Order: sequence, then structure tokens, then C-alpha cells
Amino acid sequence: MTGRVTGGTGGAGAGRPAAAAAFFDLDETLIRTKSMLGYLDFHWAAEGAPPERFRRARQELLGRAAAGVPREELNRAYYRHFRGCSPQRLEETGRAWFRRELARGGLFHPPAVAALRRHRLAGDTTVLVSGSFAPCAGPVAAALSVDRVLCTVPEVVDGVLTGEVSTPVIGEEKAVRARALMRSLAADPQDCHAYGDHASDLPLLRAVGRPVVVGDDPVLHEHARRAGWQLLPGVRERQPGAPATAR
Repeated sequence: MTGRVTGGTGGAGAGRPAAAAAFFDLDETLIRTKSMLGYLDFHWAAEGAPPERFRRARQELLGRAAAGVPREELNRAYYRHFRGCSPQRLEETGRAWFRRELARGGLFHPPAVAALRRHRLAGDTTVLVSGSFAPCAGPVAAALSVDRVLCTVPEVVDGVLTGEVSTPVIGEEKAVRARALMRSLAADPQDCHAYGDHASDLPLLRAVGRPVVVGDDPVLHEHARRAGWQLLPGVRERQPGAPATAR
């Protein structure tokens, strides 16, 4: 399935050409957490794995990130933890993970969600673009009535995941997927928006005429300063009118 546009929960952009598209990163853009690590912890707990298994995996992934390992390789390393799992079971625990996160409160990032709703009202096709996969991205997209999902799709052979992925939807690949979708929609990139919080989202932001930086990433802020891009508060920034404890 890698390379396909996945998702399609309906909405203003479904079923007809759209004048524009609005692309949203997932983690720390639409939601206030890192979905992949949270889901891995939840899934392993649901499968009865000892907590130490997740702690070791988390430490390894974060350590490699701190050492400068490219995000594309970290994305591949993450999916190797699911070797032998069935897609159906992963989607089942994904829905359960999402229900738990909703019950905890504070999952969604209000400035980005408000922007997404404005795009829907305007008739734009809304798109979630993420290196995460369907068990994480799918429930979020459904809850927000996002039209399309462009995410990493693990390889499946004989009904189970091999632990490998063809192309992580990270960095330049986000822009590749976004451009392909804009072409299919006959949408002018100059009329399209993209929202991202991390320097790895820069190719996606550059692929559209109306990029929006979420949060305080220094690389993105420098580009925003030079090019006059729009800024939105990040998940760690105090929201207008919110108490200081909301950090």
C-alpha cells in the first residue's frame, strides 16, 4: 500500500475537485503528543509485554535521535518493533489507544484544530501527512473529519507485518506525496496551506504557497522570518487566555 493516498473520511473536499488543500502534520501539530511512542507503549501493554520492553525501545530510539540519526532511519527502526503483528490487531489497539488519549483530555492542539476547521468550512481538502501509520493517524483523522491521510504504510506479507517499510513519509517524502495529491485535485499549490512543527516538515511547507509554522522550531522560525510565513503557537507555548499551568 505504500505510495497510495489512504484514508478518506468524507468532508467538504470529498467527492469533488477542491480549490485548495490544507496539509497538517500530526504529532505536536494537530495533537499535543508523539503518537508513535505512545501507541507502541499502549500496544505492547495490551499484548502483555513487560514495561521494560518499551523503556528499552524508547531509550534506544531517543538515543539514536540525539546522536543525529536521520528521521527516515528512525522511522524504519520504529516499525521493526511490529514484525509479525497483524494489521487488524494493530488497528484494534490503535482505536483503543485513541479512546484512552481522548479520555485523558488535552490530546488535540487547539490552534491547529481551529485552522483545520476553518479550511473545512472554506471547502478545502484537508490532509493529514505523517510518518506515523494508520493505527495512530486513522482515529485522529476520523475524529476530525479529515478528508485524506498520507502516512507511512508498513509492508505486509502473508497477513503480518514484516517490520519493513518501503518509503517513510518523512522529510522530502511529505512534499512528494503532497505534490502528487495537489496534482490529482487540480489544486494550485500557491493556494494551498501546510502546517508543521519540526525542521523535517520544511519540504512540505515549501511545497505550498501558504506555509504555517506551528511552535518554536528555530529552523522553521528562521524561514518564517525571512519569507513572512504565518506562525501558530506550539504545544508547549501558553495559549491566549490559558492559565500558566496549561504548559
